[in-house]
Amino acid sequence: MGIEFDDQRVDVSGVDDRRGRGVGGGVAIGGGAGVVGLIIFVIVTLLGGDPGQLQLPAGQGDQAPGQVQGETAEELQARCNTAGAIEKYTDCRLIKVVNVADDVWADEFKRRGLSFETPRLAFFTGQTTTGCGAASAQVGPFYCPPDQEIFFELGFLEQLQQQFGAQGTFAQGYIAAHEYGHHLQTILGTEPKVRAAQQRDPSNANAYSIALELQADCYAGVWANLADKRAENGINLSEDNIAEAVNAAQAVGDDRIQQKVQGRVDPEGWTHGSAEQRRTWFLTGYRSGDIDSCNTFQ
Repeated sequence: MGIEFDDQRVDVSGVDDRRGRGVGGGVAIGGGAGVVGLIIFVIVTLLGGDPGQLQLPAGQGDQAPGQVQGETAEELQARCNTAGAIEKYTDCRLIKVVNVADDVWADEFKRRGLSFETPRLAFFTGQTTTGCGAASAQVGPFYCPPDQEIFFELGFLEQLQQQFGAQGTFAQGYIAAHEYGHHLQTILGTEPKVRAAQQRDPSNANAYSIALELQADCYAGVWANLADKRAENGINLSEDNIAEAVNAAQAVGDDRIQQKVQGRVDPEGWTHGSAEQRRTWFLTGYRSGDIDSCNTFQ
């Protein structure tokens, strides 16, 4: 079932559209955090390592369904504001989800007396350069703290939904909201503290990573709750929408990914949490609507 937005207007001013402008070079994600992409890489390497040896099928520059390449910002703005664009185009829908998240979190941080900065949203094909290193289409969606930017390679996003079962437009909304959660962790100071703790205590690096990822899941749930309550520029969620998000959270659990990729489950290699943990923390945030309920580090 599609996402029902209160306001169909799409603001592309925060979009960094890099499609068709891939870069060469290796792949080294240092500090990035992705709901789906990096979970695949950490099966064979620690978070922050060089995942370039892992070769999974990916778009590698192919045009994904529901997007158009080679547009100017003005053309993207015009296309995403035509009738039915949010339903038809994946990129327009993701931009709108981020638009809503910008408003939700700006209001929530203001209510709490906290300063807030919106992240950028980047689309790329093939490879791109980030403050976290060179990222390929194989990484999938991820957030780069130094850039304060969320990155999507839409061709691989489509494959992830098909191969790992994260179906539905609100599944895409959950993925975007999870990556936005990593932005909240960056501006709240949680992310750098966790990375420092991992350096001090490498034997528990995976446990810290799991807590960070589950908190981003919880923040995604809080966003869904707050966005559903908004009078303007919010969303109207159905039970089917929430079921799509829960299914997506479970589909990208470490145990589900490991079973599918390597045919066995190895809890010692987890960095994002099990399917049940990811489901539980998304629902914790959704039911509470309160970021204070998202202390996954206890």
